[in-house]
Amino acid sequence: MPEPEAALRTPQGVPYADLKHFVNADGQHLFSRYWEPDGPPRALVFVAHGAGEHSGLYGEIGQTLKEQSLFVFAHDHVGHGQSEGDRMNIKDFQVFVRDSLQHIDLMKGRHPDLPVFIIGHSMGGAISILTACERPNDFAGVVLIAPMVRMNPESATPFKVFLAKLANQIAPSLSLGSIKSKWISRDQKQVEAYDADELNHHGGMRVSFATQLLTATEQIERQLPAITWPFLVLHGNADKLCDITGSQMMFELAPSKDKKLKVYDGAYHALHHELPETAGSVLKELTGWISERLPAPPSQSS
Repeated sequence: MPEPEAALRTPQGVPYADLKHFVNADGQHLFSRYWEPDGPPRALVFVAHGAGEHSGLYGEIGQTLKEQSLFVFAHDHVGHGQSEGDRMNIKDFQVFVRDSLQHIDLMKGRHPDLPVFIIGHSMGGAISILTACERPNDFAGVVLIAPMVRMNPESATPFKVFLAKLANQIAPSLSLGSIKSKWISRDQKQVEAYDADELNHHGGMRVSFATQLLTATEQIERQLPAITWPFLVLHGNADKLCDITGSQMMFELAPSKDKKLKVYDGAYHALHHELPETAGSVLKELTGWISERLPAPPSQSS
């Protein structure tokens, strides 16, 4: 018999009944966060976090946009943070997309007349791209921070891809090693905070999960020539975790008439947690870009 909801707890032992959450199509509880403005919101903004991390790392973005009268919301993906699921293991990458659309639909149900934006970082960038591709007319814009558009060319040669798929058939639970936190940011304080955060996954990535990421990037590459929705891509040219050539390829191949690529010289992967000057620029860039695409506020009658 399934456990009653009152007894269900996060991986950290907190009852879901005490936390904001929603239940996905597989019956899994996904921990959720909301940054709701004090007055009427002008738009909805969904934030998709990256592999091995959690939605709590986007508090500064959420708070900043909230102060611009935007209603920001996010959840910990299955197998991440305070959500249910085997840690960083998933049967199909599409589950991330499906859950994102479910959360977006829940919020649109409460605010049906508001435009919807998506912000995605790293793996969350891949989720964001595939989510917007599934419903190309539903989103006012997509902001991608160091998105996973393609696998690192050095690790995704045809032979290595063949070996990865073969390993997935033979030993899907085999660990490929953990994410190297030193490549997250040039700001040592941010690296130390990442390492100390118990909600981040500090263990190894399984072959099965890596294969799902590979499948997602292959799907994105097929979709690029059909992307017409507005997007902003921010990427550091010293990023060793998500290759910048993927962002450049997306910018070149997507026929969208409203697209922008901004490259941060020398910056690492988590641009929003980079050195203060870079992180501040990223926050200003994404806030300004979204603000420019908002409907005009209703005129105040005297």
